[in-house]
Amino acid sequence: MGQQLQSWRSADGQRMWLSMLVDAMEEASRADLRGQPCHPSILIALEAQLARPASPYFYGASRFSLRN
Repeated sequence: MGQQLQSWRSADGQRMWLSMLVDAMEEASRADLRGQPCHPSILIALEAQLARPASPYFYGASRFSLRN
């Protein structure tokens, strides 16, 4: 999966990433899956991720410039 996400920066890659996101959301919204408990370690990891501050820079971007 990591290899698939490396090419998301192209237009086709962005569409593929969005399609994968929609598929995952549709899968998670299934009634039979919503009733299943989630492992506590997943909830802890999610809480830690959401507690981190949002970066003002795009993924892979930097506040530094090569023109300095």
